[in-house]
This record gives sequence, C-alpha cells and structure tokens, in this order.
Amino acid sequence: MDYPVLLFDADNTLFDFNAAELAAHRHLCAKFGLTFSQERYALYHRCNEELWEDFNQGRCTKEFLLVERFRRYLALTGEAGDPEALNQEHLLALGTSAILFPDALEVCRALSRDHRLYIITNAVESVQRARFAKSEITPYFQGFFISETIGCGKPERAYFDYVLAHIPGARREGCLVIGDSLTSDIQGANNAALPCCWLNREGRPRPGGLRIDYEIRSLGELPGLLA
Repeated sequence: MDYPVLLFDADNTLFDFNAAELAAHRHLCAKFGLTFSQERYALYHRCNEELWEDFNQGRCTKEFLLVERFRRYLALTGEAGDPEALNQEHLLALGTSAILFPDALEVCRALSRDHRLYIITNAVESVQRARFAKSEITPYFQGFFISETIGCGKPERAYFDYVLAHIPGARREGCLVIGDSLTSDIQGANNAALPCCWLNREGRPRPGGLRIDYEIRSLGELPGLLA
C-alpha cells in the first residue's frame, strides 16, 4: 500500500482524551466546589458527546457547544455554576494534559521514517496547540490542521480539500486518514474520497453505509498494515 501521507486524528486516536477529560473534570469539581462522582462525570460526558455529534453533523457551532455542555450538565445535576467559567477552566486543564496511548510514540516514530505525518483535528485550537507544544510526538509531524484555523472541520469535504491543498505534492489516493470517529474521520474521508483506516479499539460492529478501507484494533497494527 502506497500512502506517503498519513492524516492522523488526534483525540482518542493518538492522545488518550478520555483520561485527560476525566482529570480535567476532577479539577473543575475541586476548584468550583462541585460534586465529583463517576455517575456525575458520566452525565457530563453524555452532554459533551451529544453536542459534539451535533457539531459534526453541522447542527451547532463549536462556540455554542463548549458552553452549552456545562449549562446542560448543571441543569441535570441541579448544582449552581457559571458555564462560561467552567468551560474556560476546563480548556486550560485539558491544555496541560498530553497523555498519549502507550503505542502512539513508537508508531509515529517508526512511520515518520517512510511517510509524512500530519494531524487533522476538530478540537479547540488553544487546547491542541498547548498539548502539541509539550508532546513527544510533535517532532514526527510535518503539520497540524486545526478546524478553527481553517474555518471548517471534519467531516466536511472543504476541510479535507484545504488539507490536501496545503500539503506539497499530496495526491488524494496517496493520503490515508486514520481515526477513531466514524462521524468525523471516516465520514470525512468518505466525503472527500480519501482512503481511510478505522481505529476500532472497542471492537464495535461495522456500520452500514460507510466505506472503511482498513480496520485496526490498536495503533501498533498500523506499521504492519502499511509495510
């Protein structure tokens, strides 16, 4: 397989975003005097996931999402708080965390010898730049494409067209999208007619209606797949 350009999603593909988000939520509860429990965190996570799904489907803006998730969370818990302040502190806490999955560093190091690696992400720009600045994987990437900078995001074709236009010599058939999200990474690759690899750590069933060219259960399988 000849894919000189690899387009990696960041959160829950390379970075263990779930671990970082849980740590940020603990920090928020401690700072603002909110109750922390696994049940309460599950409520926040549900609010957040529902709104990111809306964002991926074009039903809300990122600016709305970031504050609304805390507004909904407070409404469900009955606790008092300022959603704007909670969001600002949450983003600061996330920016301090650059937790990688155990195999991410070695995989990126190995693949960078024969491929050009790029990050494609919808996440908040300030958070991503802070994390990339301190991450060990950063030297192995030749560029970062953050949706806020571009003005559109995954899964829009326009986002991927922008990415391809800004990678020297990139050919559509020679760029492989690697990510965990069906609604942003894989759907986006489908929309842009790009080859894609679904990182399916949980072993979820394949959905109908989506082209999935390759499927792996861990990043560690990727070098062998591309050999």
